[in-house]
Amino acid sequence: MEKLGQCITLAENFDLIYRKTACLFSVCMRMGAILGSATPLEEEKVAQYGRDLGMAFQIVDDVLDLTASESVLGKPVASDLREGKATMAVIHALERCTPAEHAVIETVLRDRAFNGVTHEQILEILNEYGSIEAAHDRAAEYAESARKSICTFPDSEIKRALLWAPDFVVLREK
Repeated sequence: MEKLGQCITLAENFDLIYRKTACLFSVCMRMGAILGSATPLEEEKVAQYGRDLGMAFQIVDDVLDLTASESVLGKPVASDLREGKATMAVIHALERCTPAEHAVIETVLRDRAFNGVTHEQILEILNEYGSIEAAHDRAAEYAESARKSICTFPDSEIKRALLWAPDFVVLREK
């Protein structure tokens, strides 16, 4: 809440994502491991899987907020920007854009509204600097890390489902 309306660093964004989403995913996975009588090492691997899956999920969710249509999302697009939230793609662009472009994005974040700036203008800036793609790439890295964390587990239906989930998270459209 303290960061709303502010330009934040990528490290701050990842910390927020961890505390908002990834920690929940990790704890849920760890609880399942505990209830399933996993070893401490298995428990840790499953918790890591959950953390990385949660990071990927939230990064994709933030990108979809910027790029999906309202009919697909079921809510207004760019609601994070309207709430003053700087997400990974926005931060990526802010680190690379011109001072004029920076001012445009900063205005939306600060005012928590698209006053004199359109959503399309923001998307143009993000696309100009490959920011959407960079966020997708980072989500894919987290997804791959999630898969790797459980790769030593014996083959089973559960493992196959867990190996499938990261792709679903990264490739989803809503």
